[in-house]
Amino acid sequence: MHGRVKVKSTAQQEEEKRKEREKKLKAFVSARDAVLRKRSAGEHDEEALQLTQQLLSSNPDFATLWNYRREVLLQLETSREKDEVQKLYESELHFIEACLKVNPKSYGCWHHRSWVNTRLPQPDWTRELGLCDRCLSLDERNFHCWDYRRVVVKESGVSVEQELQFTDRLIGSNFSNYSSWHYRSTLLPQLHPQPAPDSASNTSPSPTASPQIHSHRVCEEQLLKEYELAHNAFFTDPNDQSAWFYYRWLLGRAEREEMISCVYVSRERERVSVAFSKPVHAQSEGLMLVLDGQPQQVEWRSTHPRLRHSPVWLCDLPPGSVSDISNEHNLTVHWTEKYTHRDCALYTGCAESWCRDSATDQELFRSELSVEKSSVLQAELQSCNQLLELEPQNKWCLLTIILLMRALDPLGHEKETLAHFQTLKEVDPMRSSYYSDLCSKFLIENTILKMEYAEVRVFSLSNKNLTTLCHLDQLLLVTHINLSSNQLLRLPPQFAMLQCLEVLEADDNAIESLEGLYHLPKLEEVSLRNNRILFAIQSKCFIRNPFSAFRASAWFDLVSRSQYSSLINSYRLCRIMEGQQI
Repeated sequence: MHGRVKVKSTAQQEEEKRKEREKKLKAFVSARDAVLRKRSAGEHDEEALQLTQQLLSSNPDFATLWNYRREVLLQLETSREKDEVQKLYESELHFIEACLKVNPKSYGCWHHRSWVNTRLPQPDWTRELGLCDRCLSLDERNFHCWDYRRVVVKESGVSVEQELQFTDRLIGSNFSNYSSWHYRSTLLPQLHPQPAPDSASNTSPSPTASPQIHSHRVCEEQLLKEYELAHNAFFTDPNDQSAWFYYRWLLGRAEREEMISCVYVSRERERVSVAFSKPVHAQSEGLMLVLDGQPQQVEWRSTHPRLRHSPVWLCDLPPGSVSDISNEHNLTVHWTEKYTHRDCALYTGCAESWCRDSATDQELFRSELSVEKSSVLQAELQSCNQLLELEPQNKWCLLTIILLMRALDPLGHEKETLAHFQTLKEVDPMRSSYYSDLCSKFLIENTILKMEYAEVRVFSLSNKNLTTLCHLDQLLLVTHINLSSNQLLRLPPQFAMLQCLEVLEADDNAIESLEGLYHLPKLEEVSLRNNRILFAIQSKCFIRNPFSAFRASAWFDLVSRSQYSSLINSYRLCRIMEGQQI
């Protein structure tokens, strides 16, 4: 037995580790308390740097110590020459680098390093770029380092083209480098921006101009090259999501320009409705209404009290200002904050009038494609279909095919799109609700396009398995809407944007909330059979109409209800009456 090493039991090892941790913790707490006492006493000396260095070397995420260290450095800086200050901060950079080896994702380290470089008389940005390269080679998704690199690039004057080449190298070595793909998406619009439309003939913003912000998009020539790069990536590894996400960005449209998209005026209500391209807070946006050349003092409000930021805003005109049908009026809504406006003429004999851009004119759901781009996207669609034959269960491929179809011809590919959504739900059931909502969004967009091509104000989407409602601001002028036989759970506050709605059919859904129907001034008929609308019901009671826009004392006639349950499965608005008891 002599000469053999005694193997310690697990219990013994754990006990020794525990004692070692307690010893280290005791030393750390003692040093921490000493540092905090020195700070409280206002001592900013070399000893403070040494004490904080000991603590931060083992725990670089102690933000208070970094703050104290900056106070000390600023104090020491005041009593030293420029060369000594340079050495002081260079020494600090070496210390930070050592801390980064302990935790490469330390918020405190990266923030302190940025601060030190602002204090250095002669910062070495080349060295800092080298540090970023080393850190990203160890962890390509270290977002702290990516953020710091952007600061270094800005300060050092590295060109956008050089940074784009940097992303080329990283992506070339690893297609799964999501951070590089994302960084690339921020560089391309700077290096290869989409040309702005010729505005020499019109210096003022046009209310009917296409709401595409060209400065945030990539020119077509470069865009076609990027398609090929992403194409090579996802054919190499079809299940990696990085290239698919980048490809979705390439297919996406630019954000819409902030503009007034529609002005609607009603003689009967003596009310003006204004729709914007984005949700805004009109009360703080400098909105001004001019009627027949005279500015009006009006109070703007959203269509629903809960919508503080809304794409649709209303105001009431002075009594009698437009009610006489024999008079013609001209209205202008000025959005002074954005230097834009929109005119609307209310002609003699007309009870209402509007001026708007259609969804097709705005390129709201689809951008116009050049012949070359259309040809490339057709080829991409064909390639993705080939990949789908090899990878029939690949959700990224399926979703990309849907997006390509929508970019090329959303109406022509509608049936195929619906079939692919059904397949997506089967291969990726965890995200079934997301696909249902996205499918609902695309169906609503298609129906808006069809409605505008037909030049009607009737919106019908019955029996389409809708799960959500969107683009309701585009339905401001709709008078009749049919949403029956879907899977809707609620009529949200945004539903109040349908200011012209007269007839609503929403039978056979799962609607529990009618919050969006509270402020519809023209609503006359509502059908909500076979839903799940909740009311507190007693055996004998009055049910007040929640649609306060009808009349203050309007009531519902319920078709059926359960005496013992608060769940009304079926009801219909038959008439407006005073004090109807049920």
